[in-house]
Amino acid sequence: MELQLHGKAAFVSGSTQGIGFAIASSLAAEGARVIVNGRSADGVDAAVAKLRAQYPDADHNGLIADFAVPGEVGRLLEELGEVDILVNNVGLFGLAEFESVSDDEWARYLDVNVMSGVRLSRHLLGGMLQRGWGRVLFISSESGVNVPADMVHYGVTKAAMIALGNGLAKLTRGTGVTVNTVLGGPTYSDGVAATIESIAGSQSAPVDAVKAAIIGQNSTTLLERFIDPSEIANLATYLASPLASATNGAAVRADGGVLTAML
Repeated sequence: MELQLHGKAAFVSGSTQGIGFAIASSLAAEGARVIVNGRSADGVDAAVAKLRAQYPDADHNGLIADFAVPGEVGRLLEELGEVDILVNNVGLFGLAEFESVSDDEWARYLDVNVMSGVRLSRHLLGGMLQRGWGRVLFISSESGVNVPADMVHYGVTKAAMIALGNGLAKLTRGTGVTVNTVLGGPTYSDGVAATIESIAGSQSAPVDAVKAAIIGQNSTTLLERFIDPSEIANLATYLASPLASATNGAAVRADGGVLTAML
């Protein structure tokens, strides 16, 4: 399917690996010029080099910024020009007992997972509205709907992302701009892969066996396997395209059937 993204400029936060890089790569494959983002120069340079090698028809580049550091975010906003597609993907993830999460840790999660999207959208949405076309995407999680007891802090931030996307969509009435949210399910990202490989090593067990055991603990999954980052990216790329013009203010699932509610 031709998604009509040739010539569009896209910025994907937190995109040097995992779901973020999969989205950046998918957008580039459709002809978009992509700006990736990460916390280290090495990570950003490697991601940009990969995109340029695979998709040389556009001038892909990158911006270094840690969204937990206000000064770096401010510098990124100064350097970031007009873009047609904003993908708010950057985020922190971690298991923790509710009682053990300090105020500072709550603030860090909120700052990175939620305020990154607030700051980027505030910076870029107005230009999209003036130009009459644009896409803002939030990469949230099924954990924002069914908040896990062992990572309440994470689930709350993902719920806030859904609310933020829904509210911003109301500012786009009658325009060619849309704001949507992707609800991802259990995904075999780089971070998850590293954790599972570590568990497998400590237990002297095959990686596939550990993966299957973890997914087996989720009684509602219909997919019965981890989602590949490319499967999240496929949905995000469609929502970023002109073909998704009638989808706005929505939370669209790529969760493998984990969520059981019909709506």
